[in-house]
Amino acid sequence: MATIAFIGLGNMGGPMAANLVKAGHTVKGFDLSADILKSVAASGVTPASSIEEATSSADTVVTMLPKGAHVLSVWSNLASAVKSGTLLIDCSTIDVESARKAHELAADANCLSLDAPVSGGTGGAAAGTLTFMAGGSDGAFDRAKPVLEAMGKKIVHCGGNGAGQAAKICNNMILGVSMIGVCEAFALGEKLGLSHQALFDVASTSSGQCWSINTYCPVPGPVPTSPANNDYKPGFAAALMLKDLKLAQEAALAAGAATPLGAEAAQLFDLFDKQGHGGRDFSAIIEMLRG
Repeated sequence: MATIAFIGLGNMGGPMAANLVKAGHTVKGFDLSADILKSVAASGVTPASSIEEATSSADTVVTMLPKGAHVLSVWSNLASAVKSGTLLIDCSTIDVESARKAHELAADANCLSLDAPVSGGTGGAAAGTLTFMAGGSDGAFDRAKPVLEAMGKKIVHCGGNGAGQAAKICNNMILGVSMIGVCEAFALGEKLGLSHQALFDVASTSSGQCWSINTYCPVPGPVPTSPANNDYKPGFAAALMLKDLKLAQEAALAAGAATPLGAEAAQLFDLFDKQGHGGRDFSAIIEMLRG
């Protein structure tokens, strides 16, 4: 079993760290919020008062932070705080350039590193069923895999440094675009007199089927576990979808790739966020699309 430092214990990081404890790992955690540190102690995570305290005896460090700037700031500190050979895993969703810079910081400290963003939302974090998209060397991936398997059920090595972030933003661009298409279809079906169940029964078993219908249907009824049945309390907040779509557009601009539907999805979620709905589940955008 590993001795793990977990930095960033919010809505995703907290339950992920708890699952590491359940798997038998020793976990010390640090977060800027004192309230969060108190809450994770109940799950067996040992609260630390600083990054240095959390990482002092760790052979693996996991970070789960909001933005690339935060990751680079923390990893810059880690370079002087951890011992040579420590495995550094970043599970944040950030831009590819920042992810590659983080790998460089790790290499300068003679540490193995992996960018390993996740898919599955807060429900997947709590259940330990996340999908990890990993970028880094074969050696880093092989060493990290048992740690990631304690928090997820699908672990994919996508390639070299930054490849995990590239896969994540491509995947979530697909999700953002498909959810808008599903929401438009249900809004149109309502205007045409179709019941939600009838449209679901057709689309979920024919050529229109996709995760946004079959698993996360944006209207109440057909999929009882979807946020639509709980007043769109977020499993994945609209503000986070907007963040990922913006990252995809930044990457597309840098790579010279044409993503017109991704660009339109980013604009629609930006409008939804500006209307004050960033804290709602991203599937709630159907309410805006109804007009």
